[in-house]
Amino acid sequence: MTFLSPFSGVLLSVLRFMTGLLLLQHGFTKYLNFPVGPMNNASPTTMGGAAGILELVGGVLLILGLFTRPVAFILSGMTAVAYFYAHYPRGFYPILNGGELAVLYCFVLLYIASVGGGPLSLDRAVRSED
Repeated sequence: MTFLSPFSGVLLSVLRFMTGLLLLQHGFTKYLNFPVGPMNNASPTTMGGAAGILELVGGVLLILGLFTRPVAFILSGMTAVAYFYAHYPRGFYPILNGGELAVLYCFVLLYIASVGGGPLSLDRAVRSED
């Protein structure tokens, strides 16, 4: 199945962009109270609040594709901590402890950290990097 091979670089950029948007919404709800939900009004002195700052800043940087590798690596670690701190104590299996999203974020971000932001990124435009 090679029909998508010519689009692999662009699809990597789309994956990076969408991952950044999805992380950004977590930061938005914690600090900008949109949308209204249980995570609103986070305090930066809590673990969730600190994660919200990383989600806001890291989400924007991922969307732009700027400093992609280090940002994705840091965010991958953040989501691993989120899994083991918030989900793993409720049980081993992610499907049962509600941690599927944290695990998926962790490995998608680790992949992005290893391959870079793709051709549609500011990293590529500014530094001639992937």
